[in-house]
Amino acid sequence: MTTATPPNPQALKVPEVMTALRLSRSKVYDLIRSKQLESFTAGRARRIPVESVRRYMQNRIEETD
Repeated sequence: MTTATPPNPQALKVPEVMTALRLSRSKVYDLIRSKQLESFTAGRARRIPVESVRRYMQNRIEETD
């Protein structure tokens, strides 16, 4: 039995954020530690809300303007 990923996930795994932002694992965890990316744990798994990733990107865009 395989489980399909929902078409519009509300939270991403660290490797998914790494791929989406093209950042290293350590950089993603640095962003989490510095509160630039909000996250939560579910058991031992770290999850990052999609909205947090969007806010981070928007903040970076605004900083460059």
